[in-house]
Amino acid sequence: MAPKKEKSAKRVFNRGAWTAEEDRKLAEYIEIHGAKKWRAVATKSGLNRCGKSCRLRWLNYLRPNIKRGNISDEEEDLILRLHKLLGNRWSLIAGRLPGRTDNEIKNYWNSHLCKKLDRKEDKTTTTSTAQEILPQRNEDIVEEEKEGMEGSGDIGISFDVDAFFDFSSEGTYGLEWVNKFLELDADS
Repeated sequence: MAPKKEKSAKRVFNRGAWTAEEDRKLAEYIEIHGAKKWRAVATKSGLNRCGKSCRLRWLNYLRPNIKRGNISDEEEDLILRLHKLLGNRWSLIAGRLPGRTDNEIKNYWNSHLCKKLDRKEDKTTTTSTAQEILPQRNEDIVEEEKEGMEGSGDIGISFDVDAFFDFSSEGTYGLEWVNKFLELDADS
């Protein structure tokens, strides 16, 4: 029978909130060596954290070009429109909002905007129940509308998806595409 291998001692990492000292160490190390090989960053910087924890801390909190909090009305409107178009693709949405992280956008959506939309829907359902009391439209008129819509296969919005997702020609700070998107949405 082969001898059993001794189990290697697992390294125990710090968990929980980051201290100011840990933030300072991580920022200093990245300033000198760059933000790559996060496992090495965690060990060589003297932090008792895993690489993933260091990466997330840097990307979501410590990067110098990050905007924190105070999401403007324009940004909020853009988040709503992009979420309507893209769904829960937070990194794509955040890529179009300079200085915002996908984590911040997701948290803002789940804590503020989702509730705001629910309140709007509650208001519309109360008005729609009042409309249900009104006499229903003639079935012939409804059939004519359906026939007019079937042949088109188009809902009236012409939108070039490839052009929308082409990030090569403009930086994250160029928001000219937003005007195109807003004009398309206003037309519908």
